[in-house]
Amino acid sequence: MSGGTDNHLLLVDLTNKAVAGKPAAKALDRAGIELNYNSVPFDPRKPFDPSGIRIGTAAVTSRGMTTADMDRIAGWIDAVVAAESAGDEAGVEKVGAEVRDFTRGFPVPGLPG
Repeated sequence: MSGGTDNHLLLVDLTNKAVAGKPAAKALDRAGIELNYNSVPFDPRKPFDPSGIRIGTAAVTSRGMTTADMDRIAGWIDAVVAAESAGDEAGVEKVGAEVRDFTRGFPVPGLPG
């Protein structure tokens, strides 16, 4: 969108995937990856059924995760979007188990472990 890193938000356009932003966001939530569904520039879909997802990296970095961890998270996002588009709930659950196992090593600051 901006041509550079201006803030901690990423907007992902899913128009080339077989799933819209809202069901993708709900599947990612079931897998333990919290983000929002969001309209994208020139979105062909309606605002309450948009084509994109919006990701904030602040929650990741505040837990002590690094760039290498973001690569892993991006892979999980891609896997869940693919699973959701294929109707593969077992694939979503598999990623969810991996996410839960991984995040045990990165407690949320200020919350009891």
